[in-house]
Amino acid sequence: MPHVIRPEELPLWVPGEVLLSSDGRDWRDIYTRTYRYGCLDVEVPALTDFMLVSYRKGSTRVDRRFEGRWKEAQCHPGDFSLLTRSQPSHWRWVAPVDVTHVYVSGDLVTRLAAEVFERPMVEVRLNDLLQAQDAVVTGIVTAIINEIGDPATGGGLYIDALSVQLVVHLLRHYASVEPIATSERSQFAPALRRRLIGYIEAHLDQNLTLKELADVANMGVWNFSRHFRASFQTSPHRYIVERRLERARTLLSQDRLPVKAVAFMCGFSDQAHLTRAMRARMGCTPAALRKGASAQEI
Repeated sequence: MPHVIRPEELPLWVPGEVLLSSDGRDWRDIYTRTYRYGCLDVEVPALTDFMLVSYRKGSTRVDRRFEGRWKEAQCHPGDFSLLTRSQPSHWRWVAPVDVTHVYVSGDLVTRLAAEVFERPMVEVRLNDLLQAQDAVVTGIVTAIINEIGDPATGGGLYIDALSVQLVVHLLRHYASVEPIATSERSQFAPALRRRLIGYIEAHLDQNLTLKELADVANMGVWNFSRHFRASFQTSPHRYIVERRLERARTLLSQDRLPVKAVAFMCGFSDQAHLTRAMRARMGCTPAALRKGASAQEI
């Protein structure tokens, strides 16, 4: 069996400047770092996780040997490379580049593959891609990077959702298995729907995650997300944000609590976060909403 390393150990074999990292974040099954690299010629041991390399700045020719074969491509910002887990590789590039590495755990990929393809998985392999373009992949990677730079309440739930979206997209388009025909999405049973609503309302001030909600429904995250969309006509993340804003609207109309306290009670990281969310979704600020409510009482 080849020597296997964790993503955090990669700089021992591939030296570079870390520009951004998810180190210290309470994220599950996904890990990311943005590196600035000079020209390199390196052999990389097998990684524990699947690896996606998103090219962010600079263009270069990249040569990579994988499973005994060399491939060559000209990589530019917007391109990405994909490498399956547990396989050593040899990389070399001839110009400085900034790249973002997104590592996805084998447990998450295997679990979602079993749900997506509706059969148990002994092993899942993603295709060996040196250079590809995909707006969905680029968009998800950018959203993950933005969450590191500007984290907000609900970040764990948001990253869980992005992780699921990314893995399912990779499985559908870049996996070595063929998906079976999907059946019509079904809705939650009324009792389960009520239980989920009650759970969300009771925990709006907390950092809810997609896995936590899926556990309430006793489902996997992928099936839970599909059933939730069918039942509520929106994503879990958007639904929770809307419920938080509705609670904030109610509390603000009472004109008793400071806006900062309202933000905390509704699960927003601070007053500024509440203001941004309210302006984006409702077209007003907390102060303006409170002023309008007070005027109506006169």
